[in-house]
Amino acid sequence: LLFVLGTVSCTLFLVVNSLYSASDDVIELTPTNFNKEVIQSENLWLVEFYAPWCGHCQRLTPEWKKAATALKGVVKVGAVDADKHQSLGGQYGVRGFPTIKIFGANKNKAEDYQGGRTSDAIVDAALSALRSLVKDRLSGRSGGYSSGKQSRESGGGDKRDVIELTDDSFDKNVINSDDVWMVEFYAPWCGHCKNLEPEWAAAATEVKEQTKGKVKLAAVDATVNQMLTSRYGIRGFPTIKIFQKGEDPVDYDGGRTRSDIVSRALDLFSDNAPPPELLEIISEDVLKNTCDAYQLCIISVLPHILDTGASGRNSYLDVMLKMAEKYKKKMWGWLWTEAGAQSDLESSLGIGGFGYPAMAAINARKMKFALLKGSFSEQGINEFLRELSVGRGSTAPVAGGAFPKIHSVEPWDGKDGELPVEDDIDLSDVDLDDWDKDEL
Repeated sequence: LLFVLGTVSCTLFLVVNSLYSASDDVIELTPTNFNKEVIQSENLWLVEFYAPWCGHCQRLTPEWKKAATALKGVVKVGAVDADKHQSLGGQYGVRGFPTIKIFGANKNKAEDYQGGRTSDAIVDAALSALRSLVKDRLSGRSGGYSSGKQSRESGGGDKRDVIELTDDSFDKNVINSDDVWMVEFYAPWCGHCKNLEPEWAAAATEVKEQTKGKVKLAAVDATVNQMLTSRYGIRGFPTIKIFQKGEDPVDYDGGRTRSDIVSRALDLFSDNAPPPELLEIISEDVLKNTCDAYQLCIISVLPHILDTGASGRNSYLDVMLKMAEKYKKKMWGWLWTEAGAQSDLESSLGIGGFGYPAMAAINARKMKFALLKGSFSEQGINEFLRELSVGRGSTAPVAGGAFPKIHSVEPWDGKDGELPVEDDIDLSDVDLDDWDKDEL
C-alpha cells in the first residue's frame, strides 16, 4: 500500500515536536543541509525518515539514538522529519514511517534498510555496509560520490537513463504512452544545457527507481530534430516540457537541480498514482497496521448487507474510493466495516448501533477522533475532510484511550446478504384443542 506524501496540516489532531534534539548524536537533516551533509559527503550515512506522531517512530527513537552514539566517528546517523519536510521525503520515495535508507558510495542510489529496529541490528547493518564500501574502494569499483555526470555521446548504452528521442521515435514513445514524460530540448553548443546535463542524468536515474519507470526523463537534440522543434515552438535552450496522455504538453519552469527535477517528477507520479487501497476491517491487524502507520485513518461503518444489498453497499464504497482518490496525497489510511461487525469499535467512537452509514477520522497516536456530521456523500465527506485539513472541527477521545477488541470476521464476498435459515416447525402433533382458549 503505497501512498504519496502531500500537504498535511491537521492541527486539531497534531501538535508535534521533533523526536531528536541538538544534544543527541543523531544529526537532524533538512532540505537546506541534506545535499551538503549527505549527498556530497564521503561518509556512509544511515538516515531515518520519520513523523513525530508515528508510534513506530517513537518506539525506534531511543534505539536510533543509541546506535548513533555507538557509530559516532565511524558512520553518520541522521534523521529527517518527513512530515515537516515532505518534499525531501517524497524525493526519496518515502511512503510510510519510519523509513530508513543507507547512503553509501553512490549517493544517488540509496538502499532501503530492512533489518531489525534494535540498536544492535542497526549497528550490525551499518558496519556491514561500511565493510562493503571499503572493499569496493579497495578493488577500485567505487570512488565515493557519483554525480551522475555522463556525456550524451559517451556511449553509456543501456545504462543511460536519459532516453534520447528523435523526430522518428518521439510519437510512438511519448504521445500514446501511459507514462509521464519530462523532455528536455537542448542544443549541443548551449552552455546552460551542458550545466543541466549532469543534473538531468542524475535525476533520470533516481526518478526511474522511485517511480518504477512510470515517469521518464528524455532529451531531444533540437538542432537536429527540426520537426519536433517546430511543432512545440522551441525558441530557447534548454526547454523542458511535460507530456501526459490526453493532455497538452506544459512547460516545466522549476529549478534546474537534481532535487528540483526529482521533486517535480514525484509530484507528477503521485498525481497519476492509484488511490490508496480501501480495506475492510476483518482483523485487528488490518486496523492496527493502517491506523499506526498513517497520520489519520478514515473509517466508515456501512449499513448491514441486508439493509442495502450489494448494489447499495457498492455505491457507498464508490463514494469512499472517490474521496480516497481526491485526498490520495495525504498520509491517510482508508477502512470500512459492516454495522454490528465491530460493535466495540462503534461504541468507542460514539456511533453505537444507529445512524448508518457513519464515518470517523482517527488519530491513533492521540487516540482522538472526529465524526462526520453531514451527509455520507461526496459533498458531505469532502467538506468534513477539508475541515480536518485546515484544523477545524471538533474532536473527542476514543473511549478507553485505546482501540477496543477487534473481532476476526469473514470478508464480504461481494454478494447480496441472505436471511438466516430457520428450522421448520412441525405442527402436526400439536393438539390445539388442548390449549387454553384464553391464551390464544
